[in-house]
Amino acid sequence: MSSIEEIELEHHRAQILHDMRALVEKYRAIFDWDVPGVNQAKADRLIVQALRDALDKVASDLPGTAAKS
Repeated sequence: MSSIEEIELEHHRAQILHDMRALVEKYRAIFDWDVPGVNQAKADRLIVQALRDALDKVASDLPGTAAKS
C-alpha cells in the first residue's frame, strides 16, 4: 500500500517534470545568449549534470537526511 506522501507526490509528478524541463530551457537560453557557437549537446549534458548535482546538494541539506561522504 502506498503511503500518503507517495500518493500526494503522484499528484504532483507531472508538474515536477514540467518545472525541471523549464529549468533546463532557462539555462539553455542563457548558454545561447552568452556563448557564441555553443555546442548545444555538450551544454545540455552540462546543464543536466549541474541540475543533478544541485538536487543532490538540496537533498543532503534537508533535515533528517544523512550527509553524503
